[in-house]
Amino acid sequence: MSNFTRNDVDIKRVTRAYDGFLKIDVLELKHKLFAGGWSRVFTRELLERGHAVAVLPYDPVREEFVFIEQFRVGALATSDEPWLLEIVAGVIDPGETAEDVAHREAEEEAGIEIKHLVKLTDYLPSPGGTSERIYLYLGIVNSEEAGGVHGLEYENEDIRVKCLSVDETMELLQNGAFQNSATIIGLQQFYLFKEQLLESVNPS
Repeated sequence: MSNFTRNDVDIKRVTRAYDGFLKIDVLELKHKLFAGGWSRVFTRELLERGHAVAVLPYDPVREEFVFIEQFRVGALATSDEPWLLEIVAGVIDPGETAEDVAHREAEEEAGIEIKHLVKLTDYLPSPGGTSERIYLYLGIVNSEEAGGVHGLEYENEDIRVKCLSVDETMELLQNGAFQNSATIIGLQQFYLFKEQLLESVNPS
């Protein structure tokens, strides 16, 4: 709806059904219909987990990406294995900017320093069930600094760093090796707009 206003949705009640690390709200609401009038009041469950930042670390000198591998419980049911190859990512804590998170997570998860950040896009990964928005960046790094195992012990993180060339990464992308939406979207953005992105980092 291009002319959407907040008055087009009428939220009758919000009930917190679960209040842990992840929070679940039950909304009773109605909204305006395309054909005119209003829908009936209906119920939707909404996962509230905050918003997140994802960074695709890239070394333009060595022409390679820095990826991380870690265990993901959500992959157990449908993936060949639950250790996924991903890009750096983390949740935005109160008082942080998206850029703050990008730098913090690059250090915590991959042991690298981001020299320059370029915004790729932001998007809703699953708007049918969660309010989360992901802010996606390209991070210029020195991949020679990357390697080893990282992560915060108190968060049970066990994260291995892996560097891959642009060509190796493209082959994996084409073969469906990446299972994480931020990784797939970040790489697609890179390959579609590589020239413009790198020009913004090193303008002539």
